[in-house]
Amino acid sequence: MKKQILAVCIGAVLSTPVLAQQQGGGEVTATQLQEVMQQMQRLQQRVAELEAQLADKQEQEEEATAKAALQQAPRAGAVAPRERINANTAIAARVERLEEDVESAQNAPITIGGAVRTQFVWEDYNNGNKDRSGDIDFDLIRLDYSGTIGDVILSAQYRWFQYMESVQHAWVGYNFTENWQGQVGITKVPFGNTPYNSNNYFFSSNFYVGLEDDHDAGVKFLYRDPEWDFDIAFFKNDEQGGVDGYVSGREDRYAYDALGVRLSGEGIYDTPVLAVGETNSFAARVARKYALSDGSSFEWGLSGQLGKMHDGTDDVGDREAFAVHGVYSVDRWTFMGQVSQYDYDMDMANEGIVVGAYAFYDTIPSRATLYTANIAYSWPVNVGPISNLTFYNDYSLMTNKRGGGEDTVMNVLGVAVAAGGLYTYFDLVTAKNQPFIGGSMAGDSTETKTRFNINIGYYF
Repeated sequence: MKKQILAVCIGAVLSTPVLAQQQGGGEVTATQLQEVMQQMQRLQQRVAELEAQLADKQEQEEEATAKAALQQAPRAGAVAPRERINANTAIAARVERLEEDVESAQNAPITIGGAVRTQFVWEDYNNGNKDRSGDIDFDLIRLDYSGTIGDVILSAQYRWFQYMESVQHAWVGYNFTENWQGQVGITKVPFGNTPYNSNNYFFSSNFYVGLEDDHDAGVKFLYRDPEWDFDIAFFKNDEQGGVDGYVSGREDRYAYDALGVRLSGEGIYDTPVLAVGETNSFAARVARKYALSDGSSFEWGLSGQLGKMHDGTDDVGDREAFAVHGVYSVDRWTFMGQVSQYDYDMDMANEGIVVGAYAFYDTIPSRATLYTANIAYSWPVNVGPISNLTFYNDYSLMTNKRGGGEDTVMNVLGVAVAAGGLYTYFDLVTAKNQPFIGGSMAGDSTETKTRFNINIGYYF
């Protein structure tokens, strides 16, 4: 357009009489030349005016095109045809996508953690170990998965030992309200003081009869508020699918479950001739919490379990368990107490119930009462990487065994050391008729045995 304007103007100048005479060979006077110059100036002004009008028109057309592109875009960040999109719109959409990518990278929906643990063991009841002044053994490698995707919660843990591997828990959940949550899968059985009825590495004697940190397959509903905890659950069977679950070894599991009936003539540690499994069990736990002051609190509660025992064909017995429990905390001190009782009412004569975990079988009385009393003191420190020391003494007594026999007793005096990712238990255990301390829950020994254990775990 600009070239056309210039051509018209130049043509107009050339067509003037003065220049026409010059082209014809005549002479041009000073007056005539001045007239031509004035015409040229007027033509230049006209060209400038026309150029300004043209620029204004082009700017108006570009603004109209940009507005039309924005109105026709189907959604924020959508790509319009290249000739209709405004450059600023494309940049804004790109920045928005990059911000979303950064947010996703910083908040991964599933978090992976875990632990690697090893331990030193000295046992006065093991002559070879005692002659070697103890042994260092590999304990475990574990992986933890936790997080939320689309409001659905995931929590799972798998463990590898040098002699077996097992799932500890694996469930999905959903928060119905601020107070109510549901869980489905291999989830923790609500019973007793939680999360543990102990401070040490070996738990309490409740763990070895299936009444502490046990996990089974079912559905659970939890209620939490500042004053009350309430759990109710139904478990179809144990974490391995019950008596006929498809597993290589039923004794390869993290927590103890009833796996058989101990018949007359069998040894305490033998594989059971009559295998059984837990089925169709109900569990409930309620706890009342009190905030006594800024530095003290108290909680007491009741727990119960009811269920059937199945041999793969028929129900062959019933089981039940009940507990009263409480926790009192003041400043850095914590006191825990619990009284538990369980009963397996089987249809056949027996010498006890076979339980299994950690790749071996053991035997427990078909009925017994357990008492626990624990004390702990948490001491924050700043010694190199060490940030906290927790001193404790945990006492367990199992008595009133069906069929009589000696009590099971365990006392653990120890300290747990927190240092960065390291958490280390130093435990001095003195016990009688206690698994992992040279005995069995169904044992009848009067001898007290001692184990010194250092478990070093790196948690990430």
